[in-house]
Amino acid sequence: MSLIDYPGHLSAIVFTVGCNFRCHYCYNPMLVKPSEVDKFKNKTKFWNEETGTGRALLKERDFIDFLEKRKGKLDGIVISGGEPTIHKDLIDFAKRIKKRGFLVKLDTNGTNPEALEKLLNKELLNYVAMDLKADENNYSYVVGVEVDLEKIKKSVKIIKERGLDYEFRTTLVPNLVDEKEINRMGEMIRGADKWCLQQFVPAEELVDSEFKKIKPFSSEKLEEIQRQAQAYVKHCILR
Repeated sequence: MSLIDYPGHLSAIVFTVGCNFRCHYCYNPMLVKPSEVDKFKNKTKFWNEETGTGRALLKERDFIDFLEKRKGKLDGIVISGGEPTIHKDLIDFAKRIKKRGFLVKLDTNGTNPEALEKLLNKELLNYVAMDLKADENNYSYVVGVEVDLEKIKKSVKIIKERGLDYEFRTTLVPNLVDEKEINRMGEMIRGADKWCLQQFVPAEELVDSEFKKIKPFSSEKLEEIQRQAQAYVKHCILR
């Protein structure tokens, strides 16, 4: 249950397992790294049926039962990950959610513009949050794999032109994604409605444990980067 993940709406989040990125600072290694995913699948189910909270690998029918019980209580569902668009049944999954009267927000890394376009053509999305990971020169390094930047750019274009609610999101990581890259990143999304800059938090679990040693930016530095980024978009906010 969340008051912040879908702006303006009370939502629940469902995380899909698996990702085509290996971002060093990702705090969901149990959903991303194959070795961790296997451990996660074998864990005892920690789930509170009454509150609908916990960490568990749910079967789809269990999730649909969860939705049925939340009609009239929740506005929308956030499909996050991992990376949801790597799953071929994402369209059917979104249809089942929409059929029950919920708004749908998708969190994506933008590597699958074809899936994004199909979801939008079928009017299955109400909000899209796309992570903008780095500038063009450093994208592959930041995400830990080779990236087709043309697909990233195509997703940006699709999102900006469709007329639905959206945001681009960037996690600010000292010496990885900071003020030196912001101008080049801003050019990639120039004219966008909203750009959300997120503070890096050295969580207990990260894809690359070495990143736990990194000290996050000060609030003053974050505000400085925000002012710099604001020149490229209509609204730039800090989270």
